[in-house]
Amino acid sequence: MTIVGKKSFIIMTILMPFLLILLLFVPILMKYINDKTDSSQMRIAVVDRSRNYGGAFKDNGRYRFELLQGDSMDKPFDTYKKASGRIDAIMVIPEDVLERQQVDLFSEKTLDESTMMYLNQCLTDTLSKAKIASFHDPELSDKIAQSQVNATIKSKKWNENGEEQEQSATIASIIGLVLAFLTYTFVLSYGAMIMNSVVEEKTNRIVEVIVSSCRPMELMMGKIIGVGLVGLTQFAIWVVLMGIAMGVMGFIGVGGDVSSSPEAMGMNMPETESTVASMMSAFASINWLSLLGNFVIYFIGGYLLYSSLFAGFGSAVDQASDSSQFTMPIILIMMVALYAGIGCMSNPNGPMAVWCSIIPFTSPVVMMVRLPFDVPWWQLLLSIVLLFATALLCIWISARIYRTGILLYGKKRSFKEVLKWIK
Repeated sequence: MTIVGKKSFIIMTILMPFLLILLLFVPILMKYINDKTDSSQMRIAVVDRSRNYGGAFKDNGRYRFELLQGDSMDKPFDTYKKASGRIDAIMVIPEDVLERQQVDLFSEKTLDESTMMYLNQCLTDTLSKAKIASFHDPELSDKIAQSQVNATIKSKKWNENGEEQEQSATIASIIGLVLAFLTYTFVLSYGAMIMNSVVEEKTNRIVEVIVSSCRPMELMMGKIIGVGLVGLTQFAIWVVLMGIAMGVMGFIGVGGDVSSSPEAMGMNMPETESTVASMMSAFASINWLSLLGNFVIYFIGGYLLYSSLFAGFGSAVDQASDSSQFTMPIILIMMVALYAGIGCMSNPNGPMAVWCSIIPFTSPVVMMVRLPFDVPWWQLLLSIVLLFATALLCIWISARIYRTGILLYGKKRSFKEVLKWIK
């Protein structure tokens, strides 16, 4: 109640969804603004030793090309030095470029990825046309152009009633990644909060008074349960805010003013509307009740497992600065779980994803990535049972460390000494 009543908690709980949205869209917006406001041109000199493909690169607002001749054909570095800053890079096209399908680009500064992609596309298009022309078939170019097909695959799945619903692997992956990141953040932040609380009470000697009226196990579990309820409260507020936002969006989309539609504003956006409709259908195809329910279950299990370790090891130190030797292995395990979840996004049903979603120390994070892809019930059940069984074991181990460590002062404890407390 003390934590939830703080203004900082209320403000951050309300602002956090907006901050997550900003984290997703601000880099895209900044890249767009950077590209639009960049008025400088990159000057690239082209040395065409083949004497056929120098014109493949056309000037535009971002790039300006200059075709070099004469002695520059043999010594591009000397030409670059003589230019004294007039050019930014020199591209050398070899005589056998059609066979090698490669050119060399020289510069003093590392070139960005967008520049490399643009130059590569220009070269690829030109060499493709030259290759087609080498077959001496006037109709071949038209036939190839007509044979180009941009096929799309619309993924659908059946629900329990056999009804078809659109689905999107991209949206499912994004949702899984967001839930995995939330689990990782919640468990680490609230676990660290418990450890700091334990260290603070031990430093101030308050714990000596508290344990005179309750058992150490009760005190540790009170901290774990109390802070855990803070996390669930925060998550419940986010769910309510998301529900309100989705309801407002649905009302605007269905019952809103028609004058705000793209057609009413003179915009023809059939492809955009189709994409948005597909996305909304893909969102609707996800079983949100099961997804959020399992998220709560795995959050509770993962939180109990890791927070008990934070509480136990926190009791073994006198100052927060001395806790790194105990907390670093816990943080590393959580980081491995997060990276495993990210690595499993491309194949959520592969062997690594299955095993990491069953192993208790990684399952709270990795299973979040797999849940949008309909995990088999036996894997889900096995994972939950192992997670809570391991959490109870960690609570028992941490309680043995806690009851001894909270009343010991004066020196740093080692893993060997902590192991004696457990025994």
